Amino acid sequence: MKKRYSKFIRPLFLLLDLLIINLVVYLVFDKEFLNSQFLTYISFFWLISTLVSGFYKIYRFTTIYQILTLLIKQFSVFFLGYFTYFGIFREGDIVHNQFFILVSIFSAITFFKFLSFNLLHKYRAAGKNFRRVIFLGKDTTTKKFIELFKSDKSLGYHYLGYFSNIEKSKKGYLGGLNDSFLFISKGEVDEVYCSLTELNQEEVKELRKLTNSKNIKVKLIPNSNEFYSKNQKTEFYDNNLLVHKVEKLPFDFLENQILKRIFDILFSFMVCVFLLSWSYPILWVLVKLDSKGPLIFKQKREGLGGEQFMCYKFRSMKINKLADQVHATKNDIRVTKLGAFLRKTSIDELPQFFNVLEGYMSVVGPRPHLKSLSKEYQKDVDNYMERHQVKPGITGLAQVSGFRGEIKKRADIQNRIRLDIFYIENWSFLLDIKIVLQTVFNVFRGEKNAY
Repeated sequence: MKKRYSKFIRPLFLLLDLLIINLVVYLVFDKEFLNSQFLTYISFFWLISTLVSGFYKIYRFTTIYQILTLLIKQFSVFFLGYFTYFGIFREGDIVHNQFFILVSIFSAITFFKFLSFNLLHKYRAAGKNFRRVIFLGKDTTTKKFIELFKSDKSLGYHYLGYFSNIEKSKKGYLGGLNDSFLFISKGEVDEVYCSLTELNQEEVKELRKLTNSKNIKVKLIPNSNEFYSKNQKTEFYDNNLLVHKVEKLPFDFLENQILKRIFDILFSFMVCVFLLSWSYPILWVLVKLDSKGPLIFKQKREGLGGEQFMCYKFRSMKINKLADQVHATKNDIRVTKLGAFLRKTSIDELPQFFNVLEGYMSVVGPRPHLKSLSKEYQKDVDNYMERHQVKPGITGLAQVSGFRGEIKKRADIQNRIRLDIFYIENWSFLLDIKIVLQTVFNVFRGEKNAY
């Protein structure tokens, strides 16, 4: 399989630009600027401003006009941060060469931006850094894309052929749509272009599951009855050819994973230090007096990727043989008097903050299920397994939306999974904060389904 190095292009260009900025300051050789404070500030702000402007979001089909637009956006933001430095750290001082250095940085970055753009196009035109592509379905728009990729080698697309149930001409024909799944599963393709005139929503859904597992990009060529999704982004190629790129979900981005993990560790640590440190010994005494058995109840639950882990809770039931098979129901005789209070206030879930620190759980996410029950739920909900894309949580969107407690009917689990998947597809840090605050509010208010 061909190795792909495209993912290193953007970090490389970022490092090159940072080097250019620092080199410009060094060559001017003005002691007012040639110091660690100024160099650190502008390097850091350059990084921040690129995230705001999307300066490095350049693709194979990006035009020179679009690059010029990115340059204007980037330096509009950088301009503000650059002069903010002098307002904060050099207020009242007379500083020379401010505009000269800024103009020099702008000129150098612009020159190397266009130079690297042209060199990369020539490199791809020579048959390097290419993407292997196939098309599913063949119509008028699909043919235009194929001609574009074959005629403009600088785009770096290597056309392998097409799959179709309608047009079966010999040139480039690889088989029917069903044959494409076997071809894609071999991992010998980088991008798949789908014509929505020939594929329906269910076929696209199955295709996305396969390509996600193989880290293959999917782009949808729309028709007059096209459908849109939150995780689709419109892209324009040459001659106004349009596709919908299936975007990554929030948790596919490493920075989001890191942000969520930092929050999990900090929040769980505070709970353990300021709450569990003194409540743990008190509950140990109370639980022991209430019924025989250990303070901590341990149970295997399904976590990230469906892998099982040992989930911790304060024991709220009498020791029984059905604990790993049946969830608590209303007026369950297994629940102790103290246990009823612990469950009503969700105090029984507090030990799961240890699971969070261990890395098996998150503060917010889909609730972890027993493996035996998980198998049952899969029969009722087609996309049930999608909830395993993230770590399970102590609380979740479904729980604060009123869907917790006993599963009495099919709609109960369907609504929970619907909200779990909505959370995964629409995650944001603010959404996590909102769910945590709503959970705390519900604890003090009390919930009728918490038993």
